[in-house]
Amino acid sequence: MVQNDSTQVSPAQRLAELGLELPPVAAPVAAYIPAQRIGSEVRTSGQLPMVSGKLPLTGKVGAEVSAEQAKDLARTAALNALAAVADVAGGLDNIVQISHVTGFVSSAADFFGQPGVVNGASELLGEIFGDAGAHTRSAVGVNVLPLDSPVEIELTAIVR
Repeated sequence: MVQNDSTQVSPAQRLAELGLELPPVAAPVAAYIPAQRIGSEVRTSGQLPMVSGKLPLTGKVGAEVSAEQAKDLARTAALNALAAVADVAGGLDNIVQISHVTGFVSSAADFFGQPGVVNGASELLGEIFGDAGAHTRSAVGVNVLPLDSPVEIELTAIVR
């Protein structure tokens, strides 16, 4: 993000300005790694909205979890995904571009607001990376997610 005095604000500085910190990388709940770098690309495994090792809410969006609560959870899951990317990229400031986001939303049968829920992740990435946070995206409604999580977020990022 460029300020009026032409100095660059790094993603780490922007994160701090937002009053946020990268959490520790969440431990996998099965047989996989949180993120993998191949060349200049880092892809994450699906990240749940864990806070201190626990899900703050469980259930289906549109039933036990409101769309607004799920949007906040998507933001948390995206922060967890950024932590996984930063871990293999050597820090948040080594992320050059967010390339793609996939958001999974555990949805009640009559809930159709998946894009609005996944906006929680997309908006956070824009706040942190500015234009470099613009990405392609999928927002997918599913029947159930691991640990009965309402949302799960995957990221693909380009790194230095």
